[in-house]
Amino acid sequence: MTLRNFPLGLLLCGLALLPTAVIASDVQLDTPVGGWHSGAESTERFQQQVHYPASSVNTPEGQSDSARIRGMIRNTPKTDPGKLIVNGVNMPLKLDENGGFDRPYIFPAGSNSVEVRSPDGQQKHRVQFYSTGGSAAPAKLRILLSWDTDHTDLDLHVITPDGAHIWYGHRGAPNGGALDVDVTTGYGPEIFSMPSPLRGQYLIYVNYFGGGMSTREDEEGNTGEDAVQPLTTAQVTLITEEGTPSEKIESFTVPMRQPGELTLVKRFSYP
Repeated sequence: MTLRNFPLGLLLCGLALLPTAVIASDVQLDTPVGGWHSGAESTERFQQQVHYPASSVNTPEGQSDSARIRGMIRNTPKTDPGKLIVNGVNMPLKLDENGGFDRPYIFPAGSNSVEVRSPDGQQKHRVQFYSTGGSAAPAKLRILLSWDTDHTDLDLHVITPDGAHIWYGHRGAPNGGALDVDVTTGYGPEIFSMPSPLRGQYLIYVNYFGGGMSTREDEEGNTGEDAVQPLTTAQVTLITEEGTPSEKIESFTVPMRQPGELTLVKRFSYP
């Protein structure tokens, strides 16, 4: 009997019995999850308490799952960052020694997407969800800073039209502007958010606060550390009217050459 004349039901039954390969991703994303999010719990917080030395994992205990990005990338070198893409904004994602990550992120109301990729880009996990909003006022102005080297400390500074200076030493202002966390160990991101932006001119600065350390070994096998000053590239992303039909996203890359350097990245007016 030829395959052409073989009964279709028997053919499909036989195919169902054939072994199938299951390809499992090494990227696990615990939260956020896909679907419809009907609001957030009162425990979502944008501005976090920082304990020095600050860590790249800054989500506080009890933070609402609707306001965090948590998961794990398995079977990957922990010296290389993963990739985090939130609503189209591409950022490095530093991993802990087990490949885990957990950082706070207040999502705007409406459609959101989160994608996490392994360092080699071969494994990824993506979720799409719709949020009706939560206890936090939506950010009409958001500024994100990330950079491409480990063991380096870049800092985001924002000057608002009323003269307020928001930075790691003064992370909240009476005008509502706030900086979430001060990441001192590489990659970022650090995020400035303002629910009701003032009209007028804003200034965005990036400060190369400090370089990292390299391990050396002498002739007798003793190890030590030397300070290094690697060139690092900062990426600053400016988002206005996030989550609305008028949303606008601009990204700027700036080479930062040595600790102590302070660079004016962007001067802009709102609205």
